Amino acid sequence: MQVSQLHPLFVGEITGLDTSAPVTAETVQAVEEAMAKYAVCVIRDASLKDEDHIRFSRAFGPLELPPPGGKRIAPELYDIGNLDANGEIKPPNPSGPNPADFERFHTDSPFNSLPTKWSLLLAYITPPEGANTEYVDTRAVYEDLPQALKDRVENLVVEHDLFRALKRSGVEFGNEAMRKAFPTMPHPCVRVSASGRKALYLGWHAVGIVGWSEEEALKLLDELYAFATQPKYVYSHKWRPRDLVIWDNRCTMHSPTPFERYRYKRDLRRTTINEYGPEAPGMESMRAGG
Repeated sequence: MQVSQLHPLFVGEITGLDTSAPVTAETVQAVEEAMAKYAVCVIRDASLKDEDHIRFSRAFGPLELPPPGGKRIAPELYDIGNLDANGEIKPPNPSGPNPADFERFHTDSPFNSLPTKWSLLLAYITPPEGANTEYVDTRAVYEDLPQALKDRVENLVVEHDLFRALKRSGVEFGNEAMRKAFPTMPHPCVRVSASGRKALYLGWHAVGIVGWSEEEALKLLDELYAFATQPKYVYSHKWRPRDLVIWDNRCTMHSPTPFERYRYKRDLRRTTINEYGPEAPGMESMRAGG
């Protein structure tokens, strides 16, 4: 296993790692160390088997399980493609959000009380153009903040709310059951990453600050988001089949980029893992007692 850096600030490319092989303690240690250092790691030539993807992911933490039902892939995997159960391109959604509404920097599962550890996204079919995924290292962002701004955000608790964020961008999502599944969730604005470096915990879904007025909160959050998404902090990953990209949701943001989704097929599959605890549905409202 060899690791080379793909961006001046972060992102490691891992070669020589067979994800179809048994995951040894040495492999776990090496990948954990690489992720602590780089925050995003690209594994080339990964196995295109759902069972290998799932087994490899479980070596690093318990799975966050996607909602059940109607899947063309293993039930432990999130379907990030644009294909239906027959492998054909899905038509546009006439009501409610469409995929393009989410093409902004975010973290996975901010609507849960515990931020997820890693996401592991594996490419099967990739469009010939577009459809990159862009990543931001929020450790580097935090370190570059002016000291006065660091002092200001140090102890803030930020409210993450998917529905308020969608509404702010002009998308109405009136399904009350889904609204309950994605509650407003408070998270510290500043976290300590696995490397020991402090990081911002942000995303376009960050729409409030506990104890602040909406106007004041959005002004600061918009300022932080604009600072964090400057080109110098962004790595844009051009997918090719058998790329497995791992990112730490606790110290990065990511965003899909546009492509002709009603012309080209895209098949990507994701596991998401937590730091600890039992394997459970990603939506806390679906868990026992939730």
